[in-house]
Amino acid sequence: MIIRPFTKSYGGAPVLDFPGASLPEGEVCAVIGANGSGKSTLARIVAGAMASDQGRPVLEQAGPVGYLPQRPYPFQMTVEGNLLLNAPGGRADARRRAAELMEQLEIAHLARKKAHHLSGGETARMALARLLMRRYALLILDEPTAAMDIRSTSLTEALVDRYRRETGCAVLWITHSLKQAQRTADTVLFLLRGRLAEAGPMTRLLSAPTTPELRQFLDFYGA
Repeated sequence: MIIRPFTKSYGGAPVLDFPGASLPEGEVCAVIGANGSGKSTLARIVAGAMASDQGRPVLEQAGPVGYLPQRPYPFQMTVEGNLLLNAPGGRADARRRAAELMEQLEIAHLARKKAHHLSGGETARMALARLLMRRYALLILDEPTAAMDIRSTSLTEALVDRYRRETGCAVLWITHSLKQAQRTADTVLFLLRGRLAEAGPMTRLLSAPTTPELRQFLDFYGA
């Protein structure tokens, strides 16, 4: 899957100038960078939730795209009801799938609870389970574990990895955690002040960066 080059400006001020990238099937691409570097803007535009300056889709895609925003919305119904909103196929199959996902994320005991009464971490897990009710060619996750504790983060990473292996989808994973990028990603995009400063295999970029900006970023964030 290819992301075409695009730009994004707010009020005439440029905030993102992206040269494009390839997202290989079945691989995880982590997007890293400081706050304000353009990570979430990139996720929104690739997902089609925000228009680029060019006003056209930036993906050359072959299949559906699933997008989990940084602040997912809990609909005012039960947790199970939220999952079933995104369910294809028959009701019985959907309930089985929902039960599996809630069990894997350890929120099965919350199935009958109203979703808008969940904690931040519980909402994040519910929203991920809701998203994964369907199959996608590309999964875009914007800081999915930011509100989670260590246990929930581990469950989330394991579930996304299982889903990726089962479906063969590509994953664009926005993360503030370099350790998470090391655990999950095949490739890395490093954004700096709205530009792609470096890109390549995760093992090379995080162990032997070629730009001084990425070296400074890794030193500062303790990779």
